[in-house]
Amino acid sequence: MQAIVTLAAFLLALGVLVSFHEFGHFLAARCCGVRVLRFAVGFGKPLFTYHAQNKTEWVLAPIPLGGYVKLLDGRGRQQVIPSSEELQAFDQKPLWQRSLIVAAGPLANFLLAIIFFAFIYLTGAPQLPAFIQSPPENSVAARLGLTQGDRVVGWLDLDSTKDDMPSFGEFEPVLSWNSLRWNLMDSITGERGFALDIQNPSSGSFIKTFYAKDLPKISPESDPILALGILPVLTPIDQWGELKLGPVDAVVFASKRVWVITKVSARLMVGLFTGNTSLKQLGGPLSIADMAGKTARVGWQPYLAFLAMMSISIGLLNLLPFPMLDGGQLLYDAWELVAGKRITISMQEQLQKVGFILLISMSLLALFNDLQRYISP
Repeated sequence: MQAIVTLAAFLLALGVLVSFHEFGHFLAARCCGVRVLRFAVGFGKPLFTYHAQNKTEWVLAPIPLGGYVKLLDGRGRQQVIPSSEELQAFDQKPLWQRSLIVAAGPLANFLLAIIFFAFIYLTGAPQLPAFIQSPPENSVAARLGLTQGDRVVGWLDLDSTKDDMPSFGEFEPVLSWNSLRWNLMDSITGERGFALDIQNPSSGSFIKTFYAKDLPKISPESDPILALGILPVLTPIDQWGELKLGPVDAVVFASKRVWVITKVSARLMVGLFTGNTSLKQLGGPLSIADMAGKTARVGWQPYLAFLAMMSISIGLLNLLPFPMLDGGQLLYDAWELVAGKRITISMQEQLQKVGFILLISMSLLALFNDLQRYISP
């Protein structure tokens, strides 16, 4: 039964995230007057095909590891476009419209993450309070004198990483440990200092300042949060709070959360190429399926939060400047904007081969990491 739940949660996650991504491309193409020949979810021999009145072929295939939108495009060697339909071709549209169509897929993923998080906050989400346990010895928090039972109630980004004495503005309320954790990761990965408004049952309220120069660096060998020393107290669930917001506040709060997660994830992704982030953190289909199953068994809110996180990851992954990904096409568009001419079809085909090799290499590495985690003793 557990395996069935995991498989179902995994397939549902991929189906929803891939479909929404491709629908972003589809909707932008239709808005720009480009004819969509095919909207496909999955790969392989079609299980279901539907031909719409607008001549778009809708396809559902059995391998749910991706999807695609096929546009009318005069650059395709297998496409013969009648003169009456030339104005509906992708390659005949101005640069800004072509870039919009390409970028709409990743943007749809970020929008979907906002929708999922907003729905969670709208219905009310249990929140672990931001009580701090005794910091590890030699951590930054220990040197600053934080102690067991301190509660973080306010957060402030420092105006400058170089100021000796920061000018404090208005603190942002810290509603939960999860909120604090993402702020901490944002500061560490962004190498930016911060200040905490802290309450202690015995000593009252006080402020602690963490300067950028004192923050731990991101590296493959260490956990930056552990080195910082700000760790949560495992509070019984009956003492947790609840975050329940109105429709507007839920969307605003969700948008801020998605922005912070996106920034942190992007910096960690860049770290994979600079060596600051361990390649062992790269996860593949087994890791995704495992997390999908675990969160689904806990409840619909954790599963929805998992989908939001995965949607952000898919959006970022597709923005990588690799041929075969949306980011690669946007790179071509940037070249066209600067050089005033398009990259030739033959050059694109050569770059596609390079992109294919890069993607296969990353996929094999992710699969190897999965096997190391779940199969090796």
